[in-house]
Amino acid sequence: MDAILHALSITGSMTWQITWALILGFTLSAVIQALVRRSTVVRLLGDARPRTLAIASGLGAASSSCSYAAVALGRALFRRGADFTAAMAFEIASTNLVIELGVILALLMGWQFTLAEFSGGALMIVFLAVLFRLFLRERLLREARSQADRGLAGSMEGHAAMDMSVTREGSFTRRLFSGEGFTSVSHVFVMEWAAILRDLVIGLFVAGAIAAWVPDSFWQSFFFAGHPLAAKLWGPLIGPVVAIISFVCSIGNVPLAVVLWHGGISFGGVAAFIFADLIIAPILNIYRKYYGRRMALFLLGTFYAAMAAAGYVIEIVFGGLGLIPDRASAKVPDMGVSWDYTTWLNIVFLVLALVLILRFVRTGGGMMLKMMGGSPETGTSAHSQAHHL
Repeated sequence: MDAILHALSITGSMTWQITWALILGFTLSAVIQALVRRSTVVRLLGDARPRTLAIASGLGAASSSCSYAAVALGRALFRRGADFTAAMAFEIASTNLVIELGVILALLMGWQFTLAEFSGGALMIVFLAVLFRLFLRERLLREARSQADRGLAGSMEGHAAMDMSVTREGSFTRRLFSGEGFTSVSHVFVMEWAAILRDLVIGLFVAGAIAAWVPDSFWQSFFFAGHPLAAKLWGPLIGPVVAIISFVCSIGNVPLAVVLWHGGISFGGVAAFIFADLIIAPILNIYRKYYGRRMALFLLGTFYAAMAAAGYVIEIVFGGLGLIPDRASAKVPDMGVSWDYTTWLNIVFLVLALVLILRFVRTGGGMMLKMMGGSPETGTSAHSQAHHL
């Protein structure tokens, strides 16, 4: 019983530490998504030029999504005419270059990990674009498009199909502070929470259980913590593998990253582990449904190579600049709730969340929740009906 209570204590402490940051991140993302129309995104992603990939990365970072919704949205953009490489860059950015992820990493692990995540995520997109240019053949791309056009359902299809942006014209400020803007922001906010909540809860409980029950000696041996060079070589290779078999994705893998870093994985290994939310086992199966078996294997190979390469670059550059934090300062949160700045921030942002949830409920958001896991074609109609209530 004491072991279970210890695990729950760690889970609760982590949850309390990151609550306000999640609400802040999803609110900012909701504002941006409410003002950027989906058709605009597709129009800007028509090729794989460096400028287009930079735009795809920026739009993806602004369109924060859970991994399942990001993958579904990537397929939706591809089907509507976006370039495949640009769609994949958008997909990566929407889970790995988002505000809430950076804030949570800073809170739980230190600002160095936030900087590593953002710079490494950009590197991963560059590496992936190069790999696609070298190895992606037109025949495989045609097969993937044919399979994508079949519209087989994966996960969070209805959510990915919903364009919840403001339809009225006008300036940024006028659209945002209109009644329609308030409604759109509330809809995006709640739907993003609904999409991420399962993975977040699983990630927190898994991290709490592992931190409480798995001794540090196991991780230190597994990650070659006593052999600095071996650890640096092993970390970026094994980090994505741990992510694949953990089944935890999106922001939900950050609590587990804390445990792995505390246990001895290298700095670059932590980065590669967090990047790997888009190749966990369930998502690989979704790739198979979306694009066919051959493209799923191609994505696994190229994503893994790009993640590992980005992890190695992060390890070398941050180590050379002296930016890797002291592992001894790492501590898995288990102090519970205390009256400090975190508590006050949580109160403020929980009130904000309550206001947005009430607006969501009063404007017919319930039917959207029911249809968020539906077919790729149901999402838009669900939002259209709710938006006009």
